[in-house]
Amino acid sequence: MSKWAQGVYQVINSKKYVGQGMPRYRSGWEHSFMRFCDTNDNIMQWASESIRIPYLHPLTGKMTTYVPDFLITYKTRDNTLRAELIEIKPKGQSAITEGQKPRDRAVVAVNYAKWDAATKWCRNQGLTFRVITEDDMFKNGKA
Repeated sequence: MSKWAQGVYQVINSKKYVGQGMPRYRSGWEHSFMRFCDTNDNIMQWASESIRIPYLHPLTGKMTTYVPDFLITYKTRDNTLRAELIEIKPKGQSAITEGQKPRDRAVVAVNYAKWDAATKWCRNQGLTFRVITEDDMFKNGKA
């Protein structure tokens, strides 16, 4: 049994969801982000786990595939459209810190390799790549 919330998200605004099949969340944070995308008037389209990006795994030296959490298109404050690839990740898996266990450092190293590949892929597609942590999701103590 996983310690993370997992399940299938029931899309409310089906015209906005452009992914294949029903979106699956693998954490409560992903579920919250899905609800945000689905109900926020500035989010024009969103998809979950819809992009596959090859990358070199830093620990095995083998090519493998990274599947970022979300692809969103939204309206900015100046009413222009912007597209971003989004990864939802705990801060502890997003940076190497003092006293971190070696296996946790390995997770961060793999994430950095994925995110480097995603940043390059996005640049080639005219998109932005962003990692969202709990600091971004829970500003002022609210999701």
